[in-house]
Amino acid sequence: MRILFASLGSVGHAYPLIPLAAAARNAGHEVHFAAGESVHAPLAANGLRPFRPADSFYELYAEDLEPELARLQPDLVVHEWGLPGAAIATHRAGIPGIWHGFGRMFPEGIGLESPTRNTDAPGLPHIDICPPSLQDKDFLATEDRIELRPTPYSAPTAPPTLRQLSSTPLIYVTFGTAFGTPELLETTIKAVARLDARIVVATGRVPVGQLHGMPDNVTVRSWVSQADLLPHVDMVVHHGGSGTTLGALSVGAPQLILPQGADQFANADAVTAAGAALRLLPGELSRDAIADSGRMLLPVHGRAEHRDAARAIADEIARMPSPADVAGRLPEYTKWG
Repeated sequence: MRILFASLGSVGHAYPLIPLAAAARNAGHEVHFAAGESVHAPLAANGLRPFRPADSFYELYAEDLEPELARLQPDLVVHEWGLPGAAIATHRAGIPGIWHGFGRMFPEGIGLESPTRNTDAPGLPHIDICPPSLQDKDFLATEDRIELRPTPYSAPTAPPTLRQLSSTPLIYVTFGTAFGTPELLETTIKAVARLDARIVVATGRVPVGQLHGMPDNVTVRSWVSQADLLPHVDMVVHHGGSGTTLGALSVGAPQLILPQGADQFANADAVTAAGAALRLLPGELSRDAIADSGRMLLPVHGRAEHRDAARAIADEIARMPSPADVAGRLPEYTKWG
């Protein structure tokens, strides 16, 4: 079977699709991946035949994909929530298509068109990587969902030596690849560094050289293999992006979420309501507030409720179908519609 995956050309949108695409390839299917060139290297490393339709770099529109559908003639298209144009092109071509989520169903007003309201490609099922206990209740009640365990993926890196045996807690700080400023990172890092912990920071779009006066217990890198690091952390301090939120939940790590935009406020609300996180809004950010909240989440201070809640969600995630399980079901959807 020939399957075409399609995503926006960014880590936060392409990486959630890689586990299923790789599982489909491992199951013997011919897999192609349409996306901007910025994510081609990890896609190619996984044997996913990446290509850039037309002149697209980030977004893909229906007219970008239509010639590629005619060329490849896939049996199935898996397009992520950020690509309504791919859903439209697939529907027009009469090819079965499936949405692929990147986390919790996002609210209106964040700059993305809701896939549940796409009248040009109605009624498509959704591959849903959000644990049901955190998913939007209306989405759960109204949409055809295919549950898939969220599986963190990071491009291979050569990280610093982070795995020394130590009783000192390990805290991971990131604002992802699209958010964060030098001022925000410095405030957060220097607040968390007050805690008795080792700190690992991924600066994302902020050059490491723009951060000054880093404390001795802080390791700063522009990029860290999040999938490799997360199983070892005791707490994650981050912006509330879907990938980091689900990755931390997958390993049962409590979170301090400092949302900055997009779907991050809704993610922070959901994980905080579940008891697995604390949240500080932009107007509440200070070194004292960040340090005090972080201290409440660390196990050395005897507060177990947030960790227990995070571990309960980790158990829920572990029970969700694996990428291999869902890849085995994909041929069923070639008859969709």
